[in-house]
Amino acid sequence: MAQIVLDRLRRKFGDAILETHSEHGDDTAVVTRDKLVEIALFLRDDPELQLNSPVDCTAVDWQGRRDVRFDVVYHLTSIAKHHRVRIKVRVSENDPTCPSLTPIWRGMNWHERETWDLYGIRFTGHPNLKRVLMYEEFVGHPLRKDYPIDKRQPLIQMRNVKMVPTQKNPPPDRINQP
Repeated sequence: MAQIVLDRLRRKFGDAILETHSEHGDDTAVVTRDKLVEIALFLRDDPELQLNSPVDCTAVDWQGRRDVRFDVVYHLTSIAKHHRVRIKVRVSENDPTCPSLTPIWRGMNWHERETWDLYGIRFTGHPNLKRVLMYEEFVGHPLRKDYPIDKRQPLIQMRNVKMVPTQKNPPPDRINQP
């Protein structure tokens, strides 16, 4: 279905599209890192595409692959046009950085933070790149394939947790209700 998206990307960006494929309804374009922001803006703003709904950002660790170790993977959807496409950016182990798409889609904020936290991919231009799942003193990135399974993490002091303002003493029939 999103073959239209892949065709338009190839026509508009040429050599910046390293490869495309469509298998089992999953349409994927592998793009160069330096053109990622320009491609994302095109996908969002083009009236024929309108990929205005970011779904996810994650990474894949291909430890042992010769040229580049990581793929940063974005899933985008067009609500109006019913397109769905996967955009991949290859990132090396020596320079695990990728431009942030948070300025384009605010919804990518936490997804990029999670990808940083678990894989160690830095998103340049991100407004608040800090850990979101692991605690700040955590050493390493646990979804990397070279992360040791039996690694011990530093112990930290218990922190005082600030209470989040909520309704005090809700009636029993409202507990765990939306």
